[in-house]
Amino acid sequence: MRALVLDGQWDPRPDYPVTPKEVESRKATIASNVWRHPTLQWHQVPDPVPAHDEVLIKLRACGVCGSDTHCYLTDKDGYIIFSGPTRLPVILGHEYTGEVVEVGKSVTTLEPGDLVAAEGMLNCNECDACRTGYPNQCRHLDMVGFSAPGAYADYITSKARHCWKINDLAEKLGDAQRACRIGALVEPTSCSYNGMFITSGGFKPGGHLVVHGAGPVGLGAVALGRSCGAATITVFNRSPRRREVALLMGADHAIDPREEDPTEAVMEITKGEGADMQVEAAGAAHATMPHIERCFAPAGKMVYLGRTGLKAPVQLDTLVSGANMIVGARGHDGYGIFPNIIRMLTNDRIMLEPMITATYTFDEALEAVERSTLNQDAKIMLEY
Repeated sequence: MRALVLDGQWDPRPDYPVTPKEVESRKATIASNVWRHPTLQWHQVPDPVPAHDEVLIKLRACGVCGSDTHCYLTDKDGYIIFSGPTRLPVILGHEYTGEVVEVGKSVTTLEPGDLVAAEGMLNCNECDACRTGYPNQCRHLDMVGFSAPGAYADYITSKARHCWKINDLAEKLGDAQRACRIGALVEPTSCSYNGMFITSGGFKPGGHLVVHGAGPVGLGAVALGRSCGAATITVFNRSPRRREVALLMGADHAIDPREEDPTEAVMEITKGEGADMQVEAAGAAHATMPHIERCFAPAGKMVYLGRTGLKAPVQLDTLVSGANMIVGARGHDGYGIFPNIIRMLTNDRIMLEPMITATYTFDEALEAVERSTLNQDAKIMLEY
């Protein structure tokens, strides 16, 4: 089958302490400290074969994620920007939907013809983290499209337990391909859901929500905040296109942080009350954190979703004085997140489709990734 494969050179930075486990597995815990001079090219690879507890999925749609872009882009020294666990070579792509075409002998929950969206955090279900309710912190975690084969390909296999049907959404829309296109947005939105409502414990309806960054994760936070009763939603982003999409998806204010001081804007919009929840989805905490800590409401929360290898200044006394909280969140597995978002979509409780601002065919996947480096679109979608 055809696949778009990311490769690179294993060349750890001189000051990065590579562990024996990383050397043995060839999986870098922090990719941006190990993988250098990436290449992204088409290859012919063997068709995947499902194990007894897996299904074979013919891909129908896949979003181009900022993390994919960060595997393609490099810093001044040639290291990829993505800071998560990565094993190369790997087929990119993890925000996908498709049609089940074959099931393993132990699979009873799915059958050929089902349309599914699939989780991409491949936890072992056996380690202490998994067994105590933290599947996204699995000790042996693999991630689709980074350390396990991804969805920029004709087919992919997935364990049945990671797949969730979107048949009802397709029936409601009367358009299976549109359902797959919208269903591919469940994955980035689920990352926002995990951070906002699982890891941080949520915010009260009527609270003020601020989102830094209007990429897909930030826009997912906007849609969830509107659905869940935020009194005001303020978004900061430099891109005019992304600010426009943020307003379409439910933001009350979409502001260029270069033109208005974020702290002053938030305090004015909230009439001095501050933000009850702030989502950092810009991957620029070194720039956003000084504003975030100055406009917390009492007991306000900051959810950090925008991964970057850069350090950020934090005034810890702010957390003490305001009883504030900073929470990091990774992934989207478990806790009913995928099925809850699918039900919200099916019952018109959340609107995600305006997020898609460009569509490419699978044959144009390389061009789509190159376009993503311009940071102009909200979500670029591949259709197969």
